[in-house]
Amino acid sequence: MRSMSHVVGLMSVLGAGLGAFGCSSSPDPQAPPEETPETVSSELTLREFASIARGAVAFLDRTPNGLGGNGRACADCHMPSDSFQLSPANAEARFQALQTRRQTHPNADDPLFRPIDADDFRTNGANATDFGNLRQNGLVRVTFPLPASVKLINPATGAPTPETFVDVWRAVPTVNNVKLTGADANAPIWPCAPGGPPVPCVPRGPNPSGGYQLDGRAANLQAQALGAFFAHAEIQTAPSQRMLDDLASFQNVLFSSDGVRAASRAIDTGVTPVPDADPVLDALEQQGKTVFARSCAHCHGGTAGSKPIPTIERFGSIQAACPRPVDGPQFPGYAGTPRFSFAQCKPQLARNTRLYEVTLPDGTKTRRPSSDPGRTLLSGVFLGGGAKDDWQALDIPSTRGMSKTAPYFHNNSAATLEEMLDHYTEFFKFVNAAAPPFVPRPAPISTDGIHVDRPFTPEERPALLAYLRKL
Repeated sequence: MRSMSHVVGLMSVLGAGLGAFGCSSSPDPQAPPEETPETVSSELTLREFASIARGAVAFLDRTPNGLGGNGRACADCHMPSDSFQLSPANAEARFQALQTRRQTHPNADDPLFRPIDADDFRTNGANATDFGNLRQNGLVRVTFPLPASVKLINPATGAPTPETFVDVWRAVPTVNNVKLTGADANAPIWPCAPGGPPVPCVPRGPNPSGGYQLDGRAANLQAQALGAFFAHAEIQTAPSQRMLDDLASFQNVLFSSDGVRAASRAIDTGVTPVPDADPVLDALEQQGKTVFARSCAHCHGGTAGSKPIPTIERFGSIQAACPRPVDGPQFPGYAGTPRFSFAQCKPQLARNTRLYEVTLPDGTKTRRPSSDPGRTLLSGVFLGGGAKDDWQALDIPSTRGMSKTAPYFHNNSAATLEEMLDHYTEFFKFVNAAAPPFVPRPAPISTDGIHVDRPFTPEERPALLAYLRKL
C-alpha cells in the first residue's frame, strides 16, 4: 500500500519538467502548504499509484508514442502554474516569450499556438497565424456539427448557409476537483421538450444529469481526454484505453485544497457527515458563507460547489454569451425604464457572435444571435427562454479554488471576482424581469417561490467577496 503523499513526491520529481509548461520551479508563497503524511492519510494500492504516475507523465507528454499529434500536451492548455487552466494573461505572456525566443532562434516553438486555434484557420488552414481569441480572451476553438434543427444565417443575404458545423470559442477550465464535478445522479426535471399535440419527446442532449467539458457532453474523464486528444492535440491514432484510464486517475487526485481533498476522501470511504471543505474563516468570511448559502448554493452546491439542488436544472444560461439581453417590451412589465443592465461584451468577444435559425418543436422557426448556443448545439432544442431551455445553457462549474482561476465564465468575460458579482447582480434582476409576474417565483431568485430574497445586497457584497477569495 502507498499513501497519497507518494503522489505528492512524484509531483516534486516531475517539478523540473513542468518548467516547459510555464510552471515555476521556485516555491510559490501563495501556494497551499505542502502535503505531508500527517495531512494525507488515504491509501493507494501499488496498481493505483502506478496508474496515477503514468497519467501524470502522459499529462505532460508532448509527443506521446505512436499518436502522431501536433506537439501539444494536456499541460499546454491546462497549465499547472495556472491552476490547471489557461488565462488570457498567460496565453499572451507565452506568445510574447515565443516572439522573443524567435529573434535568436527562428524555429523556436510553443505548441499552444497551433493553426487549429487561430482565428483565421478556416480561411488559411495550416498557414493561419491570427491568435486573437487565444491571446486576448484565452479561448480555444470547439467545433460542433449542427443539429438538423439548427442553421447558420448569412448576415449579408439573410438566408441559411450550407454550413454543417460551427466553431464556438470557449475557455479552458481547470481540471482541479473534477473528481467531484461529474454527474449529480439527479433525474432531469425535463425528460422531454413541450410541443403541440401529440406532444413529442425531444432528446435533450447527452448526459442530462451532468458530465465533463463546459457543456457536459463527455460522460466521463476518459471521453473528455479522448475528445481533447483529437480536437486539440490533433492526434492521428487513438490512444490506448490504459492511457485514458491513467489520465483519469491522475486528474482524480488534483484538488484545489487539502480541505476539498479530505472531503472527497470522506465521500469515497462513506464518512458521514462529510467534513466541511472550507478553510478556517474569519468573521467577515463566515458572513459571506451565509450569503453564499442563500444566493449561490442553490446552483453552486455540494462539496465542489458545482451540484445544483434537485429543483434546479443541471444546465442553464446566466446570460454571459454575446450579445447580452437588453430590457425592453419583450419582457413582461416593461414600462420604459430598464430593470437590468448587463455589461455588454467587449469587441474581442462580440466578434464571435453568429446568427442562428432554430426550428422549434411545433415546426415554426426563430432566429437568435449568439456567440455560443450552448447545449442547443447538442440537443437542437430551443424553447424560447426560461430555466428549462437549452439555448446558451452550460454546465455549472465548481466554485472551489475560484480565487486562483480568474477570469470567469465560459468565455472569460469577467476579469475579476468583482466583475463576476456585477454580472450576477444584473442576472438576478434579469430573472425577475423575464419571469411571469406571478408565483411561484423562479428558484434562482426565491427561496420560497414567493419572495425575491436570494439576490445578495450591496451591503452583503464585501462579505461574499471575502468568502469567495477563501475558496
